[in-house]
Amino acid sequence: MRKTTFVAGFSSLLLLCIAHNLAAATPPKNSGSQLVIVFKDGHRQSFSLSDIERIEFPGATASASADTQPYNPNWPPRGRYFGKWEAGDGAGSTFTITLKESGDAFRSIGDMHGKWVYVNGEAHITWDDGSMDALRKVGSRFQKSAYRAGKSFDDKPDNTAEAHNTSHQPI
Repeated sequence: MRKTTFVAGFSSLLLLCIAHNLAAATPPKNSGSQLVIVFKDGHRQSFSLSDIERIEFPGATASASADTQPYNPNWPPRGRYFGKWEAGDGAGSTFTITLKESGDAFRSIGDMHGKWVYVNGEAHITWDDGSMDALRKVGSRFQKSAYRAGKSFDDKPDNTAEAHNTSHQPI
């Protein structure tokens, strides 16, 4: 009888130790090192933050993410482009370009509307008349490159001029 009690007690103690070690090895559900996505049907999927490089939301608007190259930490963030920019027109005068967080753009020359996207650290603006402008960081300054309708952002620009954001904060 004594031997049976000893074996039962030892087995119980062993099971408690195993259960305690398994519980300690399982990370808590609300761990700060995970991203949890809850789908419309209620199921969840978790991702370790150490495995995630960036999160993109394509399809909602053109401004969500249009990166075609790996991320470069020297690129200005998308939010750096929000606001009103004063840019040269290539002929010695200046005009303004306003970029909104929604992806809408407005140009003072011709009161033109357009859409802009953040691509590889640059603001690419396509105007309703088909012309395009790019705002990009060159060294420690920003410049505007203009492209006539029918050209692409990979073509040589028709003119290039300095640009600077006159907004102290996003509009």
